Amino acid sequence: MSLDPDFKILAEMAERYRNWGKWGPDDQVGTVNYITPDKVRQSARLVQKGEIFSLAIPMDGNGPQSGTMRRHNPMCFMLRDGRDTVAGVDPTGMPQGYGAADDVLMTPTHAATHWDGLGHIHWDGKMWNGYDSSLVSSFGAEKNGVENYNGRIASRGVLLDVARAKGVPWLEIGYPITSEDLEEAAHLAKVEVQTGDIVLIRTGHITYCRDQKSWGSYAMGDAAGLSLWTCEWIQERQVAGVATDTWGVEVRPNELKWVRQPWHHVVLPNMGLLVGEIFELAALAEACAADGVYEFQLVSASLPITGGVGSPTGPIAIK
Repeated sequence: MSLDPDFKILAEMAERYRNWGKWGPDDQVGTVNYITPDKVRQSARLVQKGEIFSLAIPMDGNGPQSGTMRRHNPMCFMLRDGRDTVAGVDPTGMPQGYGAADDVLMTPTHAATHWDGLGHIHWDGKMWNGYDSSLVSSFGAEKNGVENYNGRIASRGVLLDVARAKGVPWLEIGYPITSEDLEEAAHLAKVEVQTGDIVLIRTGHITYCRDQKSWGSYAMGDAAGLSLWTCEWIQERQVAGVATDTWGVEVRPNELKWVRQPWHHVVLPNMGLLVGEIFELAALAEACAADGVYEFQLVSASLPITGGVGSPTGPIAIK
């Protein structure tokens, strides 16, 4: 075991917020268990206007990825197209003028708007619920695969617009969002975060990138984000999930240096938290500010990628 002071802090937090066994020894979805049928019905009652807001960025080559950690932007290419139809060379043998188009999507699962799977981050050779990290092999995750989220993510969504609460279009790069900041944003929204909620936290980072007309160092670079010490706030409120408009949710530079992304190492393998990244929150934030309603139904299907440790998603907020 490391004697590094940062390790000692992180190890204590990992133990304090560990939920292993809370939902039984075989559980593979963690805090998503807080989303009960009653919670889903509660979220449905929040739909008043029928307004739908997509929270996904486009899946194309203009995304934020730079190739770091082998993550590239999504690529879509055609297997057959309309020119084949017009030329009468459709590979299925259709008559000239009668064909179809088919395409292929090639993408890292964490390239655009996505959910982290519970097999994504490991702590001391273990992942969520105490499963051995070696159960994630080159063939995929035997345990904690992202397919376990399939059909489970629909709940009350709450937007905590921290940037708006601070009176700025975006938070300063490197700003650590504290529990007090989250409470300030909840006060602005006139909401109380409840068990089973999915909390969307807006920093304004994507708005900043658009203003600069460049993603810049969005992918893996410095950013405003959750302080490590917000783990207590999240655990106490029994939230089902947390998602932000940043590359990696937590503040960068990281507050502890012993391991990269220390917040992730507490909340994913130990707490079992549903974590979403690269969520587009600007339009939703404007609508919430206009009508003063910061709660809504949030529906976000996870692709049933067997053994995956992350999944692209197209989340929608319905007001």
